[in-house]
Amino acid sequence: MPIQGSNFDFIRQLIRNRTGVVLSEDKMYLVESRLAFLVRETGTNSLDGLVTHLRQQKSNCLTQLIIEAMMTNETFFFRDVHPFEALKIFVLPELLQKRKLEGRLNIWCGACSSGQEPYSIAILLQENFPQLSSWQVKLIASDISTSMLKKSMAGSYSQHEVNRGLSAGLRQKYFHPSGNQWLIKEEIRRMVEFRQMNLTETFSSMPQIDVIFLRNVLIYFDIEMKRKILAGVRKVLRDDGYLFLGGGETTVNLDDSFIPVQLDKAVCYRLRR
Repeated sequence: MPIQGSNFDFIRQLIRNRTGVVLSEDKMYLVESRLAFLVRETGTNSLDGLVTHLRQQKSNCLTQLIIEAMMTNETFFFRDVHPFEALKIFVLPELLQKRKLEGRLNIWCGACSSGQEPYSIAILLQENFPQLSSWQVKLIASDISTSMLKKSMAGSYSQHEVNRGLSAGLRQKYFHPSGNQWLIKEEIRRMVEFRQMNLTETFSSMPQIDVIFLRNVLIYFDIEMKRKILAGVRKVLRDDGYLFLGGGETTVNLDDSFIPVQLDKAVCYRLRR
């Protein structure tokens, strides 16, 4: 379903203004494929008709549907493995020692998509750190998409989704079958607090955080927005906390307040002290 160049530019600008995400000029095919279902649902007959309708109606509901359709939500359990190993072997043992008098630990997963990352961390905590049962542990997961947050909070995953990154043993221990889906058990679901959050806006509602997972999301922003987001991260990350980014992301040449730290096969970031 083709779209005119001017309407493609309108969608690009809309996405950038509302989310900070940059759609390059070669992503017209992505707009055409991801918004086709909205043409059918709105009865506007074409993508150009959909954009005309949006311009005329200025519908917040339609705008949100377009934004959610254009967001990339690729994720799976224990994605890339190494950050979770670093969390288990290095980061959490160190922080548990440092925070033992406080008895408090805060973890944030930004851009959590359909929830596999925060649930992976919750399972990791449950499996390896039983002493945290007496601590105040806040595991916050945020995303801009209301549909992704709804799916995350439901904790319901297909066979394909639980097969990606999740061992059979962990699946049997922390999920139970429900029809053709797997539901995460309530003890794990209760560990995660989901919030709607736009990374381009202020993080003023966040507590001081010990560990931040902000993985595979900075790649969608331009340099200016990356710097703005990292500045926000700086304000909520505790002085001795850890920031995990995606494998193709870095703070280098963006924010020299952070220094990279190699933890076996994982790279994470700490604030320069």
